[in-house]
Amino acid sequence: MTKQILKIHNKSDIPDNIVQKENQLIEKCIEIEKQLPTFMKDFFIYLKNGVALSTRHAYLQDILFFCKYLLLETNLTKASQTEEISQDDFNGIKARDINRFIGDYCTRYIVEENGTPTIMENHNRALARKKSSLTVLFKYLFRDEIVKENITDGINPIRLPKPQPDAIKKLEIDEVAKMLDTVESGLGLTEKELIYWEKTKHRDKAILVLFVTYGLRLKELQQLNISSFNFNRGDFKIYRKRGKEVNMPLNYSVEKVIKDYISIERASDDQISEKHKDALFLSLQKTRMTEKAIRQLVKKYTSIALGTTPSNGYSPHKLRATAATSLIQNGFSIYDVQNLLDHDNVTTTQLYAAHKKNVKREIVDQFEWLEEYDHKK
Repeated sequence: MTKQILKIHNKSDIPDNIVQKENQLIEKCIEIEKQLPTFMKDFFIYLKNGVALSTRHAYLQDILFFCKYLLLETNLTKASQTEEISQDDFNGIKARDINRFIGDYCTRYIVEENGTPTIMENHNRALARKKSSLTVLFKYLFRDEIVKENITDGINPIRLPKPQPDAIKKLEIDEVAKMLDTVESGLGLTEKELIYWEKTKHRDKAILVLFVTYGLRLKELQQLNISSFNFNRGDFKIYRKRGKEVNMPLNYSVEKVIKDYISIERASDDQISEKHKDALFLSLQKTRMTEKAIRQLVKKYTSIALGTTPSNGYSPHKLRATAATSLIQNGFSIYDVQNLLDHDNVTTTQLYAAHKKNVKREIVDQFEWLEEYDHKK
């Protein structure tokens, strides 16, 4: 059966492609909610209005996974379907049951698909997210008197490794130059890659320059439209997490690569279907590039800069880290970089600041008190 394509009546200022994608995710959330117990309905409303859409989807996935575990792996319910699990069943769940689910079952379980068993493993970061989903659920159910006890205090902590600045993967400035030289000249590409490069080099260059200039998230770049750009005013519009609209200033480098791509390489409007006519970055099939295609493109060019295989190339998120550390190394404050990259917390930006090499040496060398050593004077 062919899946029905939703038609969206968009009355907001947000571009249709972004509204369409959000509604597709909303539909996925609704499908999961249909499989969950009806006594959770008010919790679904809470998620709908209280958290980001991607978080809502992640929580629902985790809760459905837990409900399936209750059916298949425990004696905590006599229900045969997840939606049949009762309020009384949830009242019988103790903290130790959650700890067994997260600490034992989730670390290693088997999924059978088409008769082939696959071992699935979750490490601490994934386990912490599942713990968070269930903690939010049980706190809500206790608050609304659906369960009688707040069992969340008894859920075992999960220790996450502290992010280490030295572990942040990024390109050095000379590697960025090499990457941009590759996309400019084709040097380092295979014969097969060169065939495609001839048709997409201006597009690829524009994508890479946008990533390393602004540290855009993959989703933010993939959603860009022709109408996002106002060259007369020298800015372009992006939509951050939680639908936050932001105007970003254009510099000369970015303006040039975008204009070159549009004028030299991008297909003309009469060759593009109505659905993709406003999309900035197009595939060779003249449709909006997917996040997967952009990710593969970035891995290909970064692997050449790093001197490694395409599978070991860097993701777009590593170019976000590259932008952050490059800006800090060029003297911009962590608060300016936090603002540009849209970090919720400045401590995230501080991780990139720690990458500035020999920062103490640079400071004291430029701050001599004795005149004979002060080169500035």
